[in-house]
Amino acid sequence: MIPRYSRPDMVAIWEAANKFRIWFEIEAHACDGQAALGVIPKEAAAAVWAKGEKPYTPERIARIDEVERETHHDVIAFTTELAEQVGEEARFIHQGMTSSDVLDTCFAVQLTQATDILLADLDALLAAIKTRALEHKFTPVMGRSHAIHAEPTTFGVKLAGYYAEFARNKERLINARAEISTCAISGAVGTFANIDPSVEEHVAAKMGLEPETVSTQIIPRDRHAMYFATLAVIASSIERLATEIRHMQRTEVREAEEFFSEGQKGSSAMPHKRNPVLTENLTGLARIVRSAVVPVLENVTSWHERDISHSSVERMIAPDSTVTLDFALARLTGVIEKLRVYPENMKKNLEQLGGLIFSGRVLLALTQAGISREDAYKIVQTNAMKVWQEGADFLTELKGDPEVTEKLSSAELDALFDLAYHTKNVDTIFRRVFG
Repeated sequence: MIPRYSRPDMVAIWEAANKFRIWFEIEAHACDGQAALGVIPKEAAAAVWAKGEKPYTPERIARIDEVERETHHDVIAFTTELAEQVGEEARFIHQGMTSSDVLDTCFAVQLTQATDILLADLDALLAAIKTRALEHKFTPVMGRSHAIHAEPTTFGVKLAGYYAEFARNKERLINARAEISTCAISGAVGTFANIDPSVEEHVAAKMGLEPETVSTQIIPRDRHAMYFATLAVIASSIERLATEIRHMQRTEVREAEEFFSEGQKGSSAMPHKRNPVLTENLTGLARIVRSAVVPVLENVTSWHERDISHSSVERMIAPDSTVTLDFALARLTGVIEKLRVYPENMKKNLEQLGGLIFSGRVLLALTQAGISREDAYKIVQTNAMKVWQEGADFLTELKGDPEVTEKLSSAELDALFDLAYHTKNVDTIFRRVFG
């Protein structure tokens, strides 16, 4: 995490104060569960809350760090400092538990907290895309395949496609949140030998989680693999939309453009430059989020009931991935909200190739008029190549081709060059996307 690409609410989830607060709640709720079974005195459980429930100030965190430098064990350092706060009753803390019970359950809570922010980010982005899609529902624009002019579409339809994609991403993230929202309070090697399963159920309910089906001492990492893979898919969707905007901002295209604020500079050497810096930045940030996928897949494998080969990976990728994706989603939302759209340039690009974009309609009309598809394709392509090579006008060439005019009248050919033909089903597409 670096401040340049971080937002405070997401960063706070991964800070020590929040982590230790969650650790405390896990331990304190476990004490309550043990007290309900009569394993520890109820007075002791109450004392843990009364004496230990204090903010994790820099001083408390520094004390934990000091103990860890001696013990080389983060959970022991935490429970040692907590015992200093609680006093005699602290001997009942962590009864029957193992470190992974605290670490993995806390990780689940942090990931759910992070996911709730990401879901809110997605809602904001979806709202922005929908607004601009409706605004440009019937704004004609060149559709491209292989980066080459294909057939007309509308800018609204383009954006509706991205809306549908991010709506799918939201559903994926909701499912991923459910998959990583599990609690493990099962003790060494996950057998509940020293702690009753009802304690796990109690802690899970209090922390907004579900009990893990089988925790071998750690929560199975296939859950986390799916979670971070979902973040990577969302990042890829961000990059896809960012790349589209980058292309549309190219000088030769200039159909849309990132907002360029007063006083903004594009180049230290060329004062005229207006560069797509935000969407280029989003392309890079997407790579960072995706980079977590291979390590997290490798984390699925651990030796026997546990090892800690996954731990260092998660300490790095969890903050980095969630913070980066949060920032990227917010940045993309701003890009969409302020995006400058140039319908006149879109119109110019539609007309750039002298009507070639209607070649598909001419091909179909000739086949319906009785010409084989192979012959019709050859006739249309021959006339189209004159436009590419000589700068001719496609409709004029067709009207001068006897093989065409034998089957299609001048009025029929004119009708084939109607742009509205390509937008006649836009309402249907929008109903499918927006309801």
